[in-house]
Amino acid sequence: MTEKTTGASYAAAGVDIEAGDRAVELMKEWVKKTQRPEVLGGLGGFAGLFDASALKRYERPLLASATDGVGTKVDIARQMGVYDTIGHDLVAMVMDDIVVCGAEPLFMTDYICVGKVHPERVAAIVKGIAEGCVLAGCALVGGETAEHPGLLGPDDFDVAGAGTGVVEYDRLLGADRIRTGDAVIAMASSGLHSNGYSLVRHVLFERAKMSLESHVEELGRTLGEELLEPTKIYSLDCMALTRTAEVHAYSHITGGGLAANLARVIPDHLHATVDRSTWTPGAIFDLVGKAGQVEQLELEKTLNMGVGMMAVVPQESVDVALTALADRGVDAWVAGEILDRGDHTEGATMTGSYAS
Repeated sequence: MTEKTTGASYAAAGVDIEAGDRAVELMKEWVKKTQRPEVLGGLGGFAGLFDASALKRYERPLLASATDGVGTKVDIARQMGVYDTIGHDLVAMVMDDIVVCGAEPLFMTDYICVGKVHPERVAAIVKGIAEGCVLAGCALVGGETAEHPGLLGPDDFDVAGAGTGVVEYDRLLGADRIRTGDAVIAMASSGLHSNGYSLVRHVLFERAKMSLESHVEELGRTLGEELLEPTKIYSLDCMALTRTAEVHAYSHITGGGLAANLARVIPDHLHATVDRSTWTPGAIFDLVGKAGQVEQLELEKTLNMGVGMMAVVPQESVDVALTALADRGVDAWVAGEILDRGDHTEGATMTGSYAS
């Protein structure tokens, strides 16, 4: 008697289509919360639709786009089993890049790659992305969840996103607007944000042998809670500031650190100085530095050191700008100034020592 064999199937290969459909159903309510009037259709189409006629009010609209992920911070979320905050990080990394040029965030799409679809887990990730979109003022118009068995473990995942914004041509912010004597305003970060986690994980877990459950007195909470603190989303704060005060440029402080990111918006003939004595970095930065014996310059080119966004404004706008940010609950201060390039070979440098 010949033994009957079972043919191959997608499910046998590790892909669960029904679980994917269940995840879509669970995420619909969160995506709906992000909708703007310009969004057409609902979740489930092949493409997200955004009514571009809304751009008719612009004389010369420029579309701004950005894409990013959140790096190895996703592994902290996986280990802690907390999935509804990592989306805030994703939105921040994408939309705060877009707002730097003065653009209004319009819409975003996401990509979630998993080893195995756990519907509730995927829905929690999308919940965080949707909440982040609300904080950024943009719509979540679509996305993709891909199941990659054999390439990723059953609990492994990664996230990425892309966003689009719009700015009027003659209101485009950047290096061309910056002048000698401008002030550099720093906006406090909520912690590490989403950069430098490869260094942080190496130092704290491999060298210092700490665990996510470790309660750290200086932090006032567990290490895991600190490392999973969501990235602050500045989009609406920056847009409000631009409407209130004259702003010449913004710089989103991400990978590469404060000086390197600020230098990206400084024209070749000028130089920015940032005075460390104007703020005290949070305890997590000191912890990473001491635990890994990391040199200060290495920390500064890897981590944000307590500053997540910077604005370059004319001196006469400083008071208005600081008041506007304070009214929105943003901790901000004058951290530096714009000078003639002189003998400086770099676009931005750090001076002084951090306040104790």
